[in-house]
Amino acid sequence: MRIVMKFGGTSVADLDRIRNVARRVKAEVERGHEVAVVVSAMSGVTNQLVGWCQELSPMFDAREYDAVVATGEQVTAGLTAIALQTMGIEARSWQGWQVAVETDGQHSKARIQSIEAEELLARMAAGQVAVMAGFQGIGPDNRVTTLGRGGSDTSAVALAAALKADRCDIYTDVDGVYTTDPRIVPGARKLNKITYEEMLELASVGAKVLQTRSVELAMKERVRVQVLSSFTDAPGTMVVDEDEIVEQEIVAGIAYSRDEAKITVRRVPDRPGIAAAIFGPLTDASVNIDMIVQNVSADGTTDMTFTVGKTDFLRAQAVLEEAKKSIGYAEITADQDVAKISVVGVGMRSHAGVAGTMFKTLAEEGINIQVISTSEIKVSVLVAAKYTELAVRALHTAYRLDA
Repeated sequence: MRIVMKFGGTSVADLDRIRNVARRVKAEVERGHEVAVVVSAMSGVTNQLVGWCQELSPMFDAREYDAVVATGEQVTAGLTAIALQTMGIEARSWQGWQVAVETDGQHSKARIQSIEAEELLARMAAGQVAVMAGFQGIGPDNRVTTLGRGGSDTSAVALAAALKADRCDIYTDVDGVYTTDPRIVPGARKLNKITYEEMLELASVGAKVLQTRSVELAMKERVRVQVLSSFTDAPGTMVVDEDEIVEQEIVAGIAYSRDEAKITVRRVPDRPGIAAAIFGPLTDASVNIDMIVQNVSADGTTDMTFTVGKTDFLRAQAVLEEAKKSIGYAEITADQDVAKISVVGVGMRSHAGVAGTMFKTLAEEGINIQVISTSEIKVSVLVAAKYTELAVRALHTAYRLDA
């Protein structure tokens, strides 16, 4: 078999844990498998590097930011290769530009366009373990790019697709995908299998297990992904096609995100094209918009409320201030003390009342809903951040997900 093994920051947090990673890789090699390894930066390193950039300039040059934060993974890759070599396993480290992980030019949130895998395949066939620095690639301007937080997951899935690997194992500090965060709900259950669609929605609304784009890519390329722990030998959760799951739950899980900020553009002229006037400049500035609600028009004006990631918050405000004259709004109000709570499950397609249960449960707990958004298999609401844990616990019980 050909396997890609990805290890997150907590799995490589210190030298003892890197040795543990090397032992796991060695075990797969000794089973006769061809192995490629993708590593994240050691736990806490990326945060430190990001903090240095922000301390020097809140509006930093994204190209230089990438040059700084990509170094964390390079250190881990080299150390992991050394650890494998000391155990008698032939290995070498690869940086993104050496593998030729070609990306677009969107620095700090680049998307992978292609991977040149021929040399890796030849070396793996000859028995060498390839240890690749995740999270990074090379842009069209020949500069280092990074893929956004959690981007090593995407690196691993993309590499698995390029290598035509039989499986992509994502090792983390949890032993699988749970119905919700076990730190909030001790009775959360581990799922044996979850569909690509459900995992994609959970990742997009705050579940920290896998990065959203890694799941998108896995679904597109049909890469079999397994989420499991670096610290135990317990079986993990397989992310698979919907037809592989015989008994489908109505709700697979409850996710939350405190990484949201709410912006309201007040007294906007209520005319055709006003949404484009607001969101066009934000799109041009690479600010991702999530939930959107427009109030009923009054006196020829309306309020437009939407959410952005907290990392895009200052940039979004600056863009809107610059476009004030062309938009014609009266003022902007903002609130970073909010959280998004989401209920996800493919069973929603064939069962009515999921949203109603959510609204009723939150009402009974005295939690006010500020914004609502839905998709075919998801309902999300925005609430005050102080109600996050209460909302998650109440909904987990309401949908009978407790173990």
